[in-house]
Amino acid sequence: MPGPSVPKGLAITSLVTGILGLIVSWLPIVGLILGAVAVVTGIVALRKIQPKGLSIAGIITGGLGMLTSIVLAIAVGFMFSTEDNEQAADAEVTSSPSATPSDDTESPSAPGTESESASPTETEEPTPETTSPAETSEAPTPTATSEEPTAEADTGSVSQQNALGSAEDYLRYTAFSRTGLIEQLEFEGFSNADATWAVDNVTVDWGEQAIESADTYLAYTAFSRTGLIEQLEFEGFSNSDATAAVDSLTVDWNEQAAASAETYLDFSSFSRSELINQLVYEGFTQAQAEYGVNQTGL
Repeated sequence: MPGPSVPKGLAITSLVTGILGLIVSWLPIVGLILGAVAVVTGIVALRKIQPKGLSIAGIITGGLGMLTSIVLAIAVGFMFSTEDNEQAADAEVTSSPSATPSDDTESPSAPGTESESASPTETEEPTPETTSPAETSEAPTPTATSEEPTAEADTGSVSQQNALGSAEDYLRYTAFSRTGLIEQLEFEGFSNADATWAVDNVTVDWGEQAIESADTYLAYTAFSRTGLIEQLEFEGFSNSDATAAVDSLTVDWNEQAAASAETYLDFSSFSRSELINQLVYEGFTQAQAEYGVNQTGL
């Protein structure tokens, strides 16, 4: 009688996730996340004595996906930061004439000197009166300097503006959660304060970002409803945004279960019950898992 079959769900998950991470490695965060999941899952599979070949292949493909994603992220970040520095330099040049009005605020002191020069023609008594306007005319000058910090606080520092530009550039290419975008900016070298300021000042709907991210995942691989929600939460989206995003999509979860079952069978052999259990483990319902396995002919 043959012995019990060795479980291989984690090993296959590692390999499938690693291949997906390598395919989407051009997406900075997505490739990095999938690669990390593949490496961790492969290591866990090795410790649980699951098929060694599949586990190592998953670790290797996941590592390559992570490496490619990191290299591309650094290259893109360097390109964006160089462009933002040039824009910041141009902004400083255009804003430099603003210093000239400050000289105009000091110009009222000139009438004071004229009054002093005119005072000798009169008696010595008006001289105290001529000095008092000069003193009062100097009072408005602190107001001009006090306005400068508030203006800087509204527009942000040069580093914060660079982080804001980089955040806007990332959002043009792929979807991010708020925490995911802050972490990406920190990965580029921005401080947490600058990255947080930039993300909080960018115009973005995080609910729409969650929908776009969920749609991107479904374009590359099959997910169960709960599995996709958990993946979005892993990226940093809140449970409410992740759930609303997944529920807003038109998805046939039975067909997702069938696609996932076909993917597993492409890489390894399963018994009917074993494949059903694997799909249930992924988050599919029992009915969805059985439908998916039935579609494969098992």
